Amino acid sequence: MNETPTESELDWVLVLAPFRKDAEYIAAFLREEKVAVNHGRTGKDLIHHLSLSPGVIVITHEALSPPVVASIGEHIAAQPDWSEVPILVLLERAAPITRIRSQLERSWPGSRLLFHTRPIAPLELVNSIQSNLLVRLRQKQVRDAIEREVELRLELNHRIKNILASVTSIFQMTRRGAATVEDLAADFTGRLQALSKVHTAVFEAGGDEVSLSSVVDLTVSPYNSDGLSRIHVRGPDVSIGRNSATTIALCLHELITNALKYGALSQKDGTVDIAWAISDDAAPLLSLHWDEAGGPRVIEPTRQGYGTRYIRAALASLFGSAPDIAFAPDGFRCRVVGPLGRLQQS
Repeated sequence: MNETPTESELDWVLVLAPFRKDAEYIAAFLREEKVAVNHGRTGKDLIHHLSLSPGVIVITHEALSPPVVASIGEHIAAQPDWSEVPILVLLERAAPITRIRSQLERSWPGSRLLFHTRPIAPLELVNSIQSNLLVRLRQKQVRDAIEREVELRLELNHRIKNILASVTSIFQMTRRGAATVEDLAADFTGRLQALSKVHTAVFEAGGDEVSLSSVVDLTVSPYNSDGLSRIHVRGPDVSIGRNSATTIALCLHELITNALKYGALSQKDGTVDIAWAISDDAAPLLSLHWDEAGGPRVIEPTRQGYGTRYIRAALASLFGSAPDIAFAPDGFRCRVVGPLGRLQQS
């Protein structure tokens, strides 16, 4: 669909016409059509105007002196690949157009040269300039599209590297804690599924932030199926960064796995309470709690397993303070507090 550009989207025109009042006449015609225009002279004034990147250059035969041609040539040579500067040359009827064209094509390679003979009707000149301003606009739109594509490719490459690094880390830590091949396969698959769910949530959120509620719900939903709700979740609606969401989901997965094997979820009547809150401080704090109840009597292990080691390290890095992990006899607990802004930036 073609859209009419606004005046602010179009570039301005530089007029180089040193004799008579050609520059004033051309500028007046263009301003009547709401086209921004400046007219320059030779020397430093011309170099200054060129440094401001005009969209179209209009130059008369009289202005084609060697210094002017050289200055414009340097300006053209400094243009990026996407830029083809339109230059309208106004020549007298008796001028040797073929020779001038040949000379300027050699001096200004990469420009978009257009020649008109004088006298030229104001409407014809204005239409030509406006057409080339639109050409210039399209060039910039192509440039923006290419830059956006490059940016997206770099971002995709970065995210893939991060995902592969996460997968490698998860595998190495799972391998160290696995007693059998079956344990390795089951634990590794579960952790990958937790990672996949978070990336799905971030993608569906359409940005670099995701709702903490959706992260928690996606992680615990498989364990609240068939009408049973053994994991209770509550907390205000708050968005956190993509990396924070991944870390919290993986930590919750580890806590659920431990609860299923040894804790509250290993018993029919056992439950887990997941809650978070935000303080009213000028720099709000986010507190996240995991509390188990109704499970077997808890005995603190003599050796710290992979899950506990990962949870301690991951939450400490994410929240900026170590989590409080308690193997209380009536139920395992894990609580952590940190600046909300830290989680939203991660």
